[in-house]
Amino acid sequence: MSGDRISFGAAAIPEPEPRWLAAAERLPIASVWQGGHVLPPSATGEAITRLALMTAWTERVRVGAAVLQLPLYHPVIAAKQLADLDARSGGRLAVGVGVGGEFPAEFEALGVPLAERGPRTDEAMQVLRTLWKGGPVRHHGRFFRFGDAELRPVRPPDERTGMRPGGPPLLVSGRKRPAMRRAARLGDGWLPYLLSPDGYARSVAAVRDEAAAAGRDLTGFEWMLYLYCSVRRDGDRARDDVASFLGGAYGGKPGAMLDRIAPAGTPDEVAARFQQYVDAGVRHFVIAPAAHADTLDVVRLAAEEVLPRLTVPAPTAAGTPR
Repeated sequence: MSGDRISFGAAAIPEPEPRWLAAAERLPIASVWQGGHVLPPSATGEAITRLALMTAWTERVRVGAAVLQLPLYHPVIAAKQLADLDARSGGRLAVGVGVGGEFPAEFEALGVPLAERGPRTDEAMQVLRTLWKGGPVRHHGRFFRFGDAELRPVRPPDERTGMRPGGPPLLVSGRKRPAMRRAARLGDGWLPYLLSPDGYARSVAAVRDEAAAAGRDLTGFEWMLYLYCSVRRDGDRARDDVASFLGGAYGGKPGAMLDRIAPAGTPDEVAARFQQYVDAGVRHFVIAPAAHADTLDVVRLAAEEVLPRLTVPAPTAAGTPR
């Protein structure tokens, strides 16, 4: 995605559904997203299964995981599944990766110590990339060891019809410094969540600093944000949406806290908040409707009436967005 323009995606909340996705593809959006857990406390889907459904039920848009809890997966299996999905979709896959940890029972059931989830994710990302390059691979790491493995996707790498050479991009999610370090050193992009505009700006600076320390050029790096929000003609209804959808996670005290991280209101009101994120460095928003009903209406108003109001700041003297 180009750094000189702004684009929107949409999270298929609560579950991917064919008619919802078909309607979303007719909107001026560039992507659709869903994540998932292996053993969630509620009856919700798993990330790779959801990706498979979304690639089958869409034709045009990019399809992304937001996010895949990578330390819960053996990277060889994940590499094969994701390569096949990328190939079958014509190279439309994007993989947001996170370390998880919200539900410790998942890690216990799968024999993955919580304290290892960060380094396991780092090594798994390296394994994915190595296998996606093609040819025989040997890997002898701290957590994963194999020799003479060769991944063959269902369609060979091809820019038009198969898996992209090198595989789909790995977009790092999170909110803390280790995630920013992971994005800077191993990721193809930064996809945080629950950040204010100021918090996003600080994360951009941190990622850039970490990349400079590692001697890495971030040309082509994707600056993204998974953003809970509600956009309605009735601004009060939008604010009620967010308070009902997210308020419980903050001890029943949404107020100013939710206002900083989950924009809600009319298109004019929300556009002003989104512009603050653009000024902080966001170039692709994943719109996550913070509402229990009429979620497609939120995406439609965001895509048709908020997106056109946003402008990319002029570059600084160094040539990077402000």
